[in-house]
Parts: sequence; C-alpha cells; structure tokens
Amino acid sequence: QVQFVESGGGLVQPGGSLRLPCAASGFIFKFYSMGWYRQAPGKERELVAEITSGGSTTYADSVKGRFTISRDNAKKTVYLQMNSLKPEDTAVYYCNAGNVPFSSWGQGTQVTVSS
Repeated sequence: QVQFVESGGGLVQPGGSLRLPCAASGFIFKFYSMGWYRQAPGKERELVAEITSGGSTTYADSVKGRFTISRDNAKKTVYLQMNSLKPEDTAVYYCNAGNVPFSSWGQGTQVTVSS
C-alpha cells in the first residue's frame, strides 16, 4: 500500500535551516509528481512545493526563494531544503503526490521555528 515516512523536523531558530527527507513506497515513484505540504495549527493543509516527474519545480509564494524541493528516484525519496526559516513556517510537514494526493498520508514531521 502507499506509504510516506517524513523525517528531519525539529526546533530551529529564525533564519535557520532544515532538510526534510520523505521516503515513499507502494507506487511507481518515478512516474509521479511529488509535493511537500504543511499544516499549521488551526489552518488547512497547503501545498508548498511540487516537483514533477521530469524535475520541474513550483513553489508557494510564501516559500519561494527560501525552500528547494528535490527528488531521488533511485531512493524513492523527495527532499525539502528549507533556508531562512521564519516563525510562520511552523507546521507539520507532509509529503504526498503532487496535483492529486493519495488518500493515505504519513505521520508528518513537526517543524517549529522559534527563538
């Protein structure tokens, strides 16, 4: 079955960096666009970055220029490099297919940006 395992989150000071990996399984990874989503307390889950099967990337305006999504098809893993982190980036981060996510979600990884 489809599974996602996110990791790499933690507590970081404003201006700091984190790199989140997400291991995927249960589908043919290389054929799918992949996305990183986040959900802050009291807010809807939102797509913040997406990478197509061909490697093209798009970003939400709120993270453009600070976050970078990448993928390793051999490892079935998608990454999110987050730089210049802000308190408003605090959320649980999830990965899933881009465009139309699978109904199955991982546990996510908590990112907290605070001094």
